[in-house]
Amino acid sequence: MANNGRPDADARADIAIDDAGELPYALPLELTVQDPETVAELVSHAEGEERERFALTALRIGVLALRQARGRIDADVVRRESDRLLETLQARFDDHSRHLHDRIAGSLGEYFDPNDGRLHERIERLVRKDGELEAVIRRQIGTEDSELCRTLAVHFGNDSALMRLLRPDQSDGLLASLRDTVEKQLDTQREHVLRQFSLDNKEGALARFIAELCESQDGLTKQLHEKIDVAVRQFSLDDDDSALSRLVRNVREAQQTITSEFSLDDERSALARLRKQLLELMQEDRKTNRDFQEQVKTALAEMRTQRTEAARTTLHGHDFESAVFECIQRQAQRLGDVPTPTGNTPGLIRHCKKGDCVIELGPESAAPGAKFVIEAKEKAGYALPVARAEIEEARKNRAAQVGLFVYSKKCAPPGLEPLGRFGHDVFVVWDAEDPATDVVLQAAVSLARALCVRTHKHDEAVQVDFAEIDRAILEIEKRANSFDEIETSVETIKRQADKIAKTASTARKSLLSQVELLNTRIAATRTALATAAEEPV
Repeated sequence: MANNGRPDADARADIAIDDAGELPYALPLELTVQDPETVAELVSHAEGEERERFALTALRIGVLALRQARGRIDADVVRRESDRLLETLQARFDDHSRHLHDRIAGSLGEYFDPNDGRLHERIERLVRKDGELEAVIRRQIGTEDSELCRTLAVHFGNDSALMRLLRPDQSDGLLASLRDTVEKQLDTQREHVLRQFSLDNKEGALARFIAELCESQDGLTKQLHEKIDVAVRQFSLDDDDSALSRLVRNVREAQQTITSEFSLDDERSALARLRKQLLELMQEDRKTNRDFQEQVKTALAEMRTQRTEAARTTLHGHDFESAVFECIQRQAQRLGDVPTPTGNTPGLIRHCKKGDCVIELGPESAAPGAKFVIEAKEKAGYALPVARAEIEEARKNRAAQVGLFVYSKKCAPPGLEPLGRFGHDVFVVWDAEDPATDVVLQAAVSLARALCVRTHKHDEAVQVDFAEIDRAILEIEKRANSFDEIETSVETIKRQADKIAKTASTARKSLLSQVELLNTRIAATRTALATAAEEPV
């Protein structure tokens, strides 16, 4: 292909590309084709859009071929092919890993399965009664026709070469040569021993031993006398540096120190210092008790004054519930609790207003946020069962942990204790006009607070992660199921151990019998050797 003779248009296109820094969306070309083959192929397509589409396709194929010839490979194609190759390799590796794992597991199970594995079967065949191991042991060291018996018979039997050499009637045998050699050596050794133990020989062993013994005895006697003198000096009180004198001094000094430390005459002694500290503590305790008594008296006076004012206020129009709330409110504020009157507002139960007051324990208490509800009644006809039912309903209505039911002394059931408790509910009898009964109401409030603290602590203690419990139960069940396998393995081991013990016992008996046989043969051989040695040549 050649240019169409429009250099100015191409130049303008090149300048546009360079200036813009990016390729144009479309590039118009007007070409004159002179290659015969290309012309023939173009002519074979209809003139117009079809021929132009074919020409563009051919141009693209040519450009791609030229780029590939210059080594410019499409990076996207390479990346996609690489990813596809890696995925294929990963799949192949996964299949191979699973196949290899299955084969290894099958092979291990085939050889090491405790029920029907080849190794188990092989061991069973080897150690069972009349098995291969027992047969080999019996064949090697068994009865008279065993390999051991035949070997011993060959080497130690009556017709063996050894026994022929050991026969006493053989003049050129081993016994005759041994007897001659032994007699010569005995004569030589006898003479040498006699020379060593003769006192006439000053160089003999006995003479040298007697001389060295005399020298050692003299040295030992001298050293013993010296050591005895040293020991006697250590136990003598006449010597101030002896061990006994030092021990006596140390005992006396320790006795004096103990006596001085436990003497009241010396103000610096331990006992005197202890007495002084005890007296100081007792004085401080007396002072603390006096201060406490003064504080109690002051508090009681304030309580009487406050109760008198409260009684006066109650007589001026307040009802019994308001008097109870005012009395408890003062105590709650001192303790940092939050009192809330709830007698006119419904609670959790629909249209239910049970519960005249709710006390919420403050953040500084042992159970922050815990609640107890108060129900005050100055009305006849409230027996204890009725009161218990009503305070229980009040607890549920106000979401409280503890309930406090306050009876008016005017309407309390006869025989009811001033203060009592039934489970999570406290019952108290209070006289709004008698300040002396405020102590009982305050004690009831303290008891209700203590029950709130105990309930709060119990609720904290019983908070359990049930998911952990479920996991623990599943783990226990799983481990419990494994006990069947363990018991099976234990039974198998016990059976194998019994078989091994029985086989070992049989082998031991056989070996003991063979050892006895060998001992008998060796004793007979020794007797024969001794007899041959005693006979004259």
